Amino acid sequence: MIILTRNQLTMALDKNGIAKRIAREVKDGYYVNLGIGIPTLVANYIPQGMNVVLQSENGLLGMGPFPFEGEEDPDLINAGKQTITTVPGSAFFDSAMSFGMIRAGKVDLTILGAMEVSETGDIANWKIPGKMVKGMGGAMDLVAAARNIIVAMQHVNKAGESKLLPQCSLPLTGIRCVKRIVTELAVVDVLPTGGFKLIEKAPGISTQEVINATAGKLIVEGDIPEMVIN
Repeated sequence: MIILTRNQLTMALDKNGIAKRIAREVKDGYYVNLGIGIPTLVANYIPQGMNVVLQSENGLLGMGPFPFEGEEDPDLINAGKQTITTVPGSAFFDSAMSFGMIRAGKVDLTILGAMEVSETGDIANWKIPGKMVKGMGGAMDLVAAARNIIVAMQHVNKAGESKLLPQCSLPLTGIRCVKRIVTELAVVDVLPTGGFKLIEKAPGISTQEVINATAGKLIVEGDIPEMVIN
């Protein structure tokens, strides 16, 4: 079991840093679903001038960044019940239409949070046995139908244990569906043949620190570049 302390990872990115890096994965013309937690922050960092439509599965196309304090509209919320804004041309609809879009494969990119990801791309992000949870929400539909899934998560849990594992220990949301993971330490791809591949490391983080924080099989090839965080 790998156990690290937060003091050992003092140079790691914060949640906004993770969101900024993931925003670089979004392409012009994409329809993107943002999951609960860190993924919702990505809306704040979509480059201006880029034509991206953000979907929230509770029934909204055209989600904007979070509102400034004092400008919140309690009737405008995302799937995580956070207040949001809309952009010109946004549309509201019921859950049946929303999940129809998801199940029909109309979403180009899904960005989800996770509690664990396995080296084969399995994801566990909805339940910790014995603890109260809000429910699975739309995650099961998203992992089954999305064209591309990127996970935004912490590399280690509060106890310092790795969350990138040979096999998930928590109840699964989906199997063999995650393509890329962005954490406070690194950008990691899940290989089709199994195993994680280190693509980038966070500024100030060494390759060895990423290796130490990863319980699953991690492939490291050549010099690993640092993330570009705008």
